[in-house]
Amino acid sequence: MTPLRGLYAITDSQLLAGGRLLPYAEAALNGGARLLQYRDKSSDDALHQREAEALRELCERYGATLIINDDAELAARLGVGVHLGQGDGSLAAARALLGGQAIIGGTCHARLGLALQAAKEGASYVAFGRFFESHTKPGAPTAALELLDQAKSHLQLPLVAIGGVTLDNAPQLITRGADMVAVVHALFAADSAAEVERRARAFAALFAPH
Repeated sequence: MTPLRGLYAITDSQLLAGGRLLPYAEAALNGGARLLQYRDKSSDDALHQREAEALRELCERYGATLIINDDAELAARLGVGVHLGQGDGSLAAARALLGGQAIIGGTCHARLGLALQAAKEGASYVAFGRFFESHTKPGAPTAALELLDQAKSHLQLPLVAIGGVTLDNAPQLITRGADMVAVVHALFAADSAAEVERRARAFAALFAPH
């Protein structure tokens, strides 16, 4: 089982259009991403199946874990994990569907109460954010760094920080207790796979014991 600590890479179908999804995802994994979330908001189920299967193979090769965004049925078919937002169905139902070993994450925005509920329903980790200005979710409520302190004292689960995370601001999230930082743009908005790998290595290095 992958320890839930380190870089959590999240794909973006626009950033990774034009054949970039697999080479850029592989570069992130080669650079040390521990979790890779497949996020595609289109309604093309056949595409989702094909791309997720290819990403699962990559994750297996690099000893990382694939997480499917919002689609517990697809996660069940592939035998991988799932991440659910607040409107994406019940964590408890996903846990029942995917079994005890699957990694299941929940979006908790800026609210500790949602995280406590997610823990009760069987979440493997909880995600808080956005902490900074975010391209992906510009209108999301802002989470304060103190939320990580509070969550650490109330929860035994790994904490994921998301929202505008960059190499410059990630260290303060990790210092405050984030076990993983979830990154989209600061990782994948790059001109080459080599640059994605370089960035992934730099994020992963933030978690190295000093």
